[in-house]
Amino acid sequence: MDIPYLKLANIHDPLKDELKAKFNEVLESEWFIQGKQGEIFEKQFAAFCGSRYCVGVGNGLDAIRVILQAYGIGEGDEVIVPANTFIATVLAVSYVGAVPVLVDADIQTYNIDAAKIEAKITSKTKAIIVVHLYGRAVEMAPVWELAQRYGLKVIEDSAQAHGAVYQGTTTGNLGDAAAFSFYPGKNLGALGDGGAVTTNDEQLAKKVRAICTYGSYQKYRHEFKGCNSRLDEIQAALLSVKLPHLREWNEERKDIAARFNSEIDNPLFVLPKVDNRDGHVFHVYPLLCQSRAKLIDYLEKKGIHTNVHYPTPIPRQGAYQDLQVDMMDYPVTERICSEEVSIPLYPGMTNVEIDYIIHTLNQYSA
Repeated sequence: MDIPYLKLANIHDPLKDELKAKFNEVLESEWFIQGKQGEIFEKQFAAFCGSRYCVGVGNGLDAIRVILQAYGIGEGDEVIVPANTFIATVLAVSYVGAVPVLVDADIQTYNIDAAKIEAKITSKTKAIIVVHLYGRAVEMAPVWELAQRYGLKVIEDSAQAHGAVYQGTTTGNLGDAAAFSFYPGKNLGALGDGGAVTTNDEQLAKKVRAICTYGSYQKYRHEFKGCNSRLDEIQAALLSVKLPHLREWNEERKDIAARFNSEIDNPLFVLPKVDNRDGHVFHVYPLLCQSRAKLIDYLEKKGIHTNVHYPTPIPRQGAYQDLQVDMMDYPVTERICSEEVSIPLYPGMTNVEIDYIIHTLNQYSA
């Protein structure tokens, strides 16, 4: 048996005719930037998240960066970020000239450890970026409390958690603003790059849109040193076709994860914990294994393809040696990065494939 890590055809094939028709609609309209398709999708996605506003942008990295810029965060400022995340979260902070201040992960959730945030707050701190990593919503209550007490903005990096819910509220509506990526492999993926900013702050939404259009509210009049970062009409149209199916796809992901959690029975693995079914949409299924390299090789020989998120912690990246942090202060991040293995989990997997993965993992020995 051969099981790929991800198979997008499972979700695209049933929608192929609708996707092609929507593509042709945009093609025949001859309008490819900032048109009705973008407006339609922005309204749909804002409604999905429960936020008042959505602004389509070019990608998830830009989404974080323009939020920071719109809030006036820059040189001399500090932004709290999780140490266990994809580098884009931290790059966005660097791009506006601010300093990323890393906080270790919680071993129970793999997300930022809220109990360790306060010790990193200084007079220069302006915001906390939370990352709903692997699809699990961050425990937001302690983050909100700290933000209110210290007057900080809360920014969600929701690139991996489209549709995850915390205390009845969907990601994208859990902070002052949220950044999404629609990279093709995401739970809601475009057929190319794309991203969005969601918020309930009208002024922020307007400023984000202006920054992303060369810093301009009005053509040829530029109020900010902006950029060109917009969700194009084709991607917006295709995302509108896929969005109505997102909850169904997420439920399927959760069903598969529930089987993995209940049926994988091997003491060599630490499985992801789920306290609330709605709180984790399993963008990836991350298990921990001390003999990772051997496990990956074993699964590959059995025809099960895997991935690793993320093998090199931010403090060990060459790009961030200037932070001069001691990895001794990030033991949980170090452990996750050295042990995490992502196994196949995506809509359309068959019971035969799921059974085979479970059986193969249960047969593994170090």
